[in-house]
Amino acid sequence: MPRRSPFKHHRFPREVILCAVRWYLRFSLSYQDVVDLLSERSIDVDRSTVFRWVQKFGPELTKRTEKHLRRASVDWHVDETYIRVGGKWRYLWRAVDANGQVVDFRLTARRDAKAASAFLNKAIERVRLHRPVTIVTDKAHTYRRVIREINRRYDPHFDSIRHVDRKWQNNLIESDPAAMKRLLGYRQSFRSLRTAKATLSGLETIRTIKRGHIHHKQPGVLGEVQFIAKLFDVA
Repeated sequence: MPRRSPFKHHRFPREVILCAVRWYLRFSLSYQDVVDLLSERSIDVDRSTVFRWVQKFGPELTKRTEKHLRRASVDWHVDETYIRVGGKWRYLWRAVDANGQVVDFRLTARRDAKAASAFLNKAIERVRLHRPVTIVTDKAHTYRRVIREINRRYDPHFDSIRHVDRKWQNNLIESDPAAMKRLLGYRQSFRSLRTAKATLSGLETIRTIKRGHIHHKQPGVLGEVQFIAKLFDVA
């Protein structure tokens, strides 16, 4: 049965919608910047329309990219940073593999053992058969306790996760949030968790595509455009 087109009932062509969403998620642009760029091409769009496109098609892009992802390595780097959501600081937990490929991310209100446990269990469940062998973190005691509990929960045939907490070995991911924040620019404040999660989902996916952590993508920005266009081809 053909998949229902997500562009149904939209006034603008899918090429315009995907272009606007990709611009917003790939570059440090505001919604008004995207509106201005479209206006230069004689396309009149409102900022609220671009916002709704990003909220709808960011998560949709993530979902459609999932089956094209390369297999993550079994050596993970985990860290957390913070962003402002609804006027409050929230914690953004991220895990990447040894090649810099994003494994998973999660937004939480607190930075404690419960939040760390929820994030790591979610990430491990997502990869299923490719569980990590090594997890590198900073020296926060929370991680050691959580990883110990995860190891205890799995059956005896499961190879225990080795925890490495040498800070210098986690440089790979500790420099990554800085790149993410540069991309966010002044967009580091979100109105709600739902808005933040949808936008971050799209941002992470676009970065994954850009870095070539997917199958069947041609090099360069044209390869990105072609890959995204194929994802949204309607059978």
